[in-house]
Amino acid sequence: MVRLQKFLAEAGIASRRASEEIIEEGRVSVNGKTVTELGSKVDPGHDRVTVDGRAVKVKRKLYLAINKPPKFICSKGDPEKRNTVHDLLPREWEYLQSVGRLDYLSEGLIFYTNDGEFALRLTHPRYGVRKKYMVTVKGEVMPEHIRTFQKGVYDEGEVLRAEQGRIIKSNGSHSLVELTLTEGKNREVRRLFESQGLEIERLQRVQIGPVKLGQLPKGKWRTLTAPEIKSLMPRTD
Repeated sequence: MVRLQKFLAEAGIASRRASEEIIEEGRVSVNGKTVTELGSKVDPGHDRVTVDGRAVKVKRKLYLAINKPPKFICSKGDPEKRNTVHDLLPREWEYLQSVGRLDYLSEGLIFYTNDGEFALRLTHPRYGVRKKYMVTVKGEVMPEHIRTFQKGVYDEGEVLRAEQGRIIKSNGSHSLVELTLTEGKNREVRRLFESQGLEIERLQRVQIGPVKLGQLPKGKWRTLTAPEIKSLMPRTD
């Protein structure tokens, strides 16, 4: 049994919040009876749910890995008419939601799904899912910078912190750094380097949990395998 608003959201009718409004407006029926209580639950395998008289079909759960190019946004639409990751997907999958975000200029591995529980377990700080980034920086990154990142930097009322970090190569003009984070606050990697007066030239996410970007071409997607999905869902017992 699942909450009715969750069922509607996962069926692609609307977001969870918008689905609650649809229920309260009396537009949803379960087995022919109008339901307006938000706490109502349905059995997706047996109950017949309709919205405005039309049957709601359960969508199979999808899990995609995408190599996001730079200068693409993760949301569905943009007032500035910039490219979106949804432009890279089949039109019938427009109901999928990004799992976390990569900012406009960042690139690399990002997941899209219609499984809300999967998305929660990969983004909520309490689960501590590691995300690994490769960062090309102007100028020379020193070991003390990495130690500062691991110790934590206070910025805009938040503590930003890298769990792990190492310098792949560094010289007077450019550096390549690998950072691993678990929380993923807004623009956290960029803000860490900015706090030390360092400018990022390229920011690429190369791994989420045990799943690596690998050889997936830029702008392309693939479905996650069953073992990958299982590996990304941490045990809670």
